[in-house]
Amino acid sequence: MMILPQCKKLNCSKRGQFKTLYEELKKQVLQSNYVQADETPHPVLDSAVKKKTHRGYLWVYRSPERKLVLFDYRKGRGREGPKELLETFSGFLQTDGYAVYDEFGLNKNITLTGCLAHARRYFEKALDSNREPAEYFIKRLQEVYAVEREIKQNNITGDEIVRIRKERSLPVMHELEKWLKENLLSGKITPQSPLGKAISYSLSRWKKLTEYIYHPFLEIDNNLVENAIRPTVLGRKNFMFSGSHNGAERSAIMYSFIGSCKINGINPEEWLEDVLRRISDTKLADLHLLLPNNWKKSE
Repeated sequence: MMILPQCKKLNCSKRGQFKTLYEELKKQVLQSNYVQADETPHPVLDSAVKKKTHRGYLWVYRSPERKLVLFDYRKGRGREGPKELLETFSGFLQTDGYAVYDEFGLNKNITLTGCLAHARRYFEKALDSNREPAEYFIKRLQEVYAVEREIKQNNITGDEIVRIRKERSLPVMHELEKWLKENLLSGKITPQSPLGKAISYSLSRWKKLTEYIYHPFLEIDNNLVENAIRPTVLGRKNFMFSGSHNGAERSAIMYSFIGSCKINGINPEEWLEDVLRRISDTKLADLHLLLPNNWKKSE
């Protein structure tokens, strides 16, 4: 059972304490060396918007290293939100092809890495119009995904991951890059066709798409953060919208806690009940111990 992603029923004191705990979660995520980012629409009632809801956005940042996910509500999908939030971040930022994130590649403290799942989806869209070449790319990509499954199934860690990726995945990616360039230069594919767009997307991001090979802690795609977003889609079906921008911000706080509980295999209601009892007596320096990745239920 999923608890309602709002903290409206909490008294003012508890809401303030939960906001402080949320800020601690945010700090922990941004201190990670590796963050995955994505965004999703979040409808909000706004008196300035007549006869329809305002299209706000939940920007989502997941730290695979710390097993935490951060939801950050913003009124729009512009670069201001992530630019402000990621101002102090240093490390690897994994995203899809949304242009707003490209700016972070210019930051010397941030290394952008791409998402092979998004590249594959472009080729899936090309199956109806150009089945043979689209199918070829998808099948070759399955080979590198098979390597990742073996790595996880066998609990392989550290430098051994990089060795295996270089030995088995890198040759496949080199062949695919050569194949993409040959098809691009052949003159047989219309740039605006689904296949043309798929090829352009992949080639323009190829270095980012292969970055994961050289770093054992990087994922092959952004699916982990997309999985964290899925409950918000269910939420939109259930409650349809937030009643205000403040309500959307409270939803972001609770989605962050619920999503982090899910990552750590914790029942969100048990966590919430326990933390509500303890948060008033917890020192600021110990707040991180109440976050789902560190939480131990009190006796």
